[in-house]
This record gives sequence, C-alpha cells and structure tokens, in this order.
Amino acid sequence: MTIRTGELTRRSALKIGGAGAALTLLAPFAWAQGRSGLHGLSIFGDLKYAHDFKHFDYIYPSSPKGGTIRFQPPNWQYNQNTQTFNTLNSFVLKGDAPPRMELLFDTLMVRAVDEPDAVYGLLAESVAVSQDGNTFTFSLRRQARFHDGSPVSAEDVAFSINLLKKKGHPNITQIIRELSEANAIDSSTVELKLSGKQSRNLIFTLVSLPVFSKTYYSTNDFEASTLEPPLGSGPYGVGTVDAGRTIKFERVADYWGKDLPVNVGHNNFDEIRIDFYRDRQSSFEAFKKGDTTFREEFRSKTWATEYDFPALEAGKVKKYLLPGEARPSIQAWYPNGRRSKFYDPRTRRAIGLCFDFEWTNHNIFYQAYQRGQSYFENSDFAAIGEPNAEELALLEPFRDQLPETVFSTPIPTPKSNGSGRDRTLLQEASGLLKAAGWIPRGGVLTDESGAVFTVEFLINDDAFTPFLVPFVGNLKVIGIDASIRLVDSAQYQSRVDEFDFDVVMNALGLSATPLDGLSLMYGSEAADTSGSNNWAGIKDPVLDALIAKVPSVDSRAELVALLRAMDRILRARHYAIPNWTLASHRVAHWDMFGQPEAKPDYAFSPEATWWYDDAKAAAIGMTG
Repeated sequence: MTIRTGELTRRSALKIGGAGAALTLLAPFAWAQGRSGLHGLSIFGDLKYAHDFKHFDYIYPSSPKGGTIRFQPPNWQYNQNTQTFNTLNSFVLKGDAPPRMELLFDTLMVRAVDEPDAVYGLLAESVAVSQDGNTFTFSLRRQARFHDGSPVSAEDVAFSINLLKKKGHPNITQIIRELSEANAIDSSTVELKLSGKQSRNLIFTLVSLPVFSKTYYSTNDFEASTLEPPLGSGPYGVGTVDAGRTIKFERVADYWGKDLPVNVGHNNFDEIRIDFYRDRQSSFEAFKKGDTTFREEFRSKTWATEYDFPALEAGKVKKYLLPGEARPSIQAWYPNGRRSKFYDPRTRRAIGLCFDFEWTNHNIFYQAYQRGQSYFENSDFAAIGEPNAEELALLEPFRDQLPETVFSTPIPTPKSNGSGRDRTLLQEASGLLKAAGWIPRGGVLTDESGAVFTVEFLINDDAFTPFLVPFVGNLKVIGIDASIRLVDSAQYQSRVDEFDFDVVMNALGLSATPLDGLSLMYGSEAADTSGSNNWAGIKDPVLDALIAKVPSVDSRAELVALLRAMDRILRARHYAIPNWTLASHRVAHWDMFGQPEAKPDYAFSPEATWWYDDAKAAAIGMTG
C-alpha cells in the first residue's frame, strides 16, 4: 500500500471477527496447492511469465549502468518522510526515515508490475505449496549474499519475518498477523505456515518483506532510531548521509542478484540522491536549477503557470503526462471519528457540503481535477448504480444496521454552483447540523453543554492553505469555529500516528487486488492501533463482517462485489470527505535519461527502470 498525501505529495500504499468468521474458507491458490518447484505465484492463478523467462517485458534489458538521478520521491511508505529524516530505520513506527531505504534489502519474491497480482522469485529460487494451501516452502538461491559477503540463509529469512511480526511498523504487524510460524528447515529452505484464516494476499505481503541479517541484529537494536546504515543484501547501499538534508544510495557493483530475470534492466543508476526540503517552493527551485533532475509535480498551479523557466524553454527539461496506475485510490479529508463531535454522520456530511470543489478547481487548480466519489476511485471496485444481486447478497443480512441509501444509487459528492459560497449547500449543511444536535448561540454552534463546535485542519505544508482557507471560511459562515494548524513535519507525523487531530488530508493508493490493507484502513481494531491508516477512526461492525469475508474470496468477480458493497457503506456513512482525483502522473525531468517505451499498468518507479544517458546529458551540459 502506497500512501500519497494531499494535492502536493504522495505517501506509501495493507482480521476481524464477526459474521464472516463462521465461513468455511475456500482453498486459496487452488491452482498451486500440492505443487512444488513453482517460480511464481498469482492470487487467482494467472502467471504471465514462464519459468524460463529472461526479463520482464516492461523494462529495457540492455539499459546501461551509471550516472546519478537526483530524485524527489513521489511515493513512500511506513515511517518514511520526504521533508526530513532522523533515522535510517524504515520498518518501525518510531522516527522519520528517508524514502527508498527498502533498496537495501532483498525479498523472497518481487512483483511483476505489468500484472495485477503476481510475484516471481528473487531470494527464493522456487516455492512449494501444501495441499491445504497454508504452508509455503521456499528454496533459497545459494549464491545470495549480504553486502559484507556473508550468505543470506533461511535463518535470516525466518528471523526477519518473525521480527517484523513482533516489532515492525503497524502497517506490517497488522497485515501479517495470520502468519503462524516462519521456520528455517535447513540453511537454504524456509517454511511459512499460515493460520488458515488469511486472505489470499497475505503470502504476497510476506514474500515482499525485507530480509535482514540475523547476525547484524544480534548486536544492533532493531527498534532503535539510528543513522548507522544497516547491513543489506539488495542492489543499493547507503552512501553519504546528511541528516535531514540529503541521502545518497549507491549501487552495489557486485550485487549478487544483478543478473536474475527479475532484476535485468533494473537498478541502473550508480547513485540515487534524495534531497529534503521543508517546503514545496524550495524543492521546485532546486529542480529549476538542476539540483534535482526528476520531479513529479503535485501542484496544479505550479504545473499550469510556473513551468516556463529557461531550461524548459531551451528543451533541457521535459514536461509531460504519463498514465496513472490501474489501481484503486482515495484522497480525502478524514474527520477524526474518535472525537465525539464527529460521531454523527450528519455532522461529517455537513462539513463536506462546505467544500466548494467547483470553485476550487476553477480558481486554484486550473481545472486539473475531477471530484472524487468513491473510496476505491479509478477502479472497477467503485460502486455504481443500484446494488446488483451479488452485492445485495452481502448487504441484505445487515439491512437493519445500514442506512437505506446503501441499497440505492450512491449519493454523489455535492456539486456546487461554483460561486465559492453556494447558499443552497450551506443551508443544507446547517439543517444537518441542527438535526445532529448542534445549537446556534451568538453566531457559533455549540453542543448541549455550551462547548463551541471547533474544527482544526492539521497540515505540515503551507501550500495546503490556498484551498483550505475558502473551505474554512464556509464552515465559519454556518457557525463552526474552523481553523488551520500548520506544524513541522516531525510533529505532524507524530500527531497523525497517535490520531491527535480533528481533520487531516491523506491519500492512499491500493494494490490492484486489495485483499490486505482493508482492515488497516476500515477495520475496528485499526482505529485503536497507532500508525494505522484508519485515520477516520471507523468502528463499524458491518464493515468488520465484510472484511472478515476477504479470506473466502475465490475470484476477482467476488472481490469486486465485496468492495463495492463496502464502498456503499463507507459513502453512506460519510466517514471521509473525498476531494479530487487525477488519473495521470505530471512528470518533469532534465533530458538526461532513457526510459522503457511503455509504462507498466501497476507501478511507476523511474529510479528503478530508467537509466542515465551520457549523450543526452552531454547535449544539455549536465554531468552525473
């Protein structure tokens, strides 16, 4: 799960009991059960690449190695931060780590990003699946090495997965809870045993986890915030570190796995450099000067009005759109439902009515966006029209617990007259707040005790202010004491992790087959789990029951029905306020790179698949 925050940044992209717990689970991986020597796994059994494939189709296999990309990451995960960093420990909740620390660590298998849900062996040469589909046995490549030359063993794999289950970031621990055991059978064989209650996607999460050196962490504290680079086995190691300002990842020249089919055409830059900026304008100025050479632009105003600097006009900088991923996403404001003032869905709906998207899109965003509607935007998981028979079969058992609107066409997000202060919508909001029990006193709304209704938007970048100010203004018109609180990046992350806010804005990009992560976003237990992505504090027994059905999903069609049913509930209860969506990447870079002809459907990772072009760099007077 990749987190992507706001209009401006994108931040990495995830088992509850209840009615679904009594289901008889359908056998996961029926196509693979009882088989050994498998070179790959797919959730529903469709592998594009044969066992003897040479490389993935979406890369350029003869891409040259060398050069530097000075990179502003468009996505990140776990405790990573693009504005500052104070630790190189990226897999725990504590601290702020730099993006791309995962480049240091190999994994059992890696995803093919031109398939929705397939993985192929990296550390693992092959995998066997038990008859019941609950035990996966991996044979490791004997040539795998850590950067100090020591072998990567089955003990390292088992140690790493058990460690992450016990002490990892909540976005790891919560997902892999149905792992029963990780055991080293011998030096090159590791066995992962699952509980039988897992979703089909759990094994994909497990095989994608970093593998650490057991020896290294026998003398180093895994949970410590530290700027000492950890021992890895992956394609890059940590080079220069200037805490909070710069980190350089250096390609490992003798990386053991560089010629594996899953790595051919990847990891082409000798150096990946990330510089950290406290504000967006400073980072943009660095790009204009060439201090940064790749940038994905998240500010529509900047894209529309500020890409007119000399280097671009001279053709030294390229600017264009690339298609987005075929994966569900949501970007929204999240009222913190742990706070009593946001308990009532009518209150949350009223707050959403005060955001004038049409005015904002025209006056601030240069007509760049479409209004968000669904919690699974840009995918076939978004609910449309009235529920079909499959969705009704999921929803009908809970009819007496659900709003009637769940069983009809979803209520769209409001469309204003574009004036910036649509009186009709504001009057509707006032009516909802009155029905929810808010009392007007002296021009402000209060609860029965007389406490004023306050709403504070927590942000970590002043660039959010232009579109929040008119939103806040409309809230004040109807009697809500609304405000904006700007805090530094570290304080912001700490407050979000501990759910110490009224409203935050966040965005999430999910996997193409989102089986795990749903509980972290919408499950009751995650509402009380620090660092989870359940920012809204959702505790809904019906959603819990539907999430509990995830392990029994046996086809993509069943998953579509399940997520559409969830989408209807989430939208009817107004847990979040969807804001806007864009189906493209706005990419700008200095013209010194080569790239594959076509972008794959399920990921965008220029630092992994692009390469440095000496001739192009020389032509524009750049070196690197």
